[in-house]
Amino acid sequence: MNKNDNVSTASRYDWQDIEADHPIERAARQRIIGERMMVSRFVLEPGFHVDSHAHDNEQISIVLEGRLRFAIGEAGTDGHREETLVSGQTMCIPPNVPHGATALERTTVLDLFSPPSQKTGVDRA
Repeated sequence: MNKNDNVSTASRYDWQDIEADHPIERAARQRIIGERMMVSRFVLEPGFHVDSHAHDNEQISIVLEGRLRFAIGEAGTDGHREETLVSGQTMCIPPNVPHGATALERTTVLDLFSPPSQKTGVDRA
């Protein structure tokens, strides 16, 4: 396959044109789902919280503005820790690692998932 074979399938998106859903209280999410990865843009209101969960996807969370506290690892174990990220900081979460998050103020974050999935830790059952 020539590296230019897929050029015509490249797509441009504008966040302002992507309708947001609200998969969990205090969260607005916009998503772009590709063949091998997915990016979700979240605007989280203060008090947003998602309980600890794990998934097969690798996840990279990039805080664009605000403060987001992550709980990483299984609560009650030596491996559990909390980290507060601010604008410009990133958390890389390997597949199947338990994690949760709480917005400490209004926060905008990009979550990149590979592989993509229709449901993530914030989707209601």
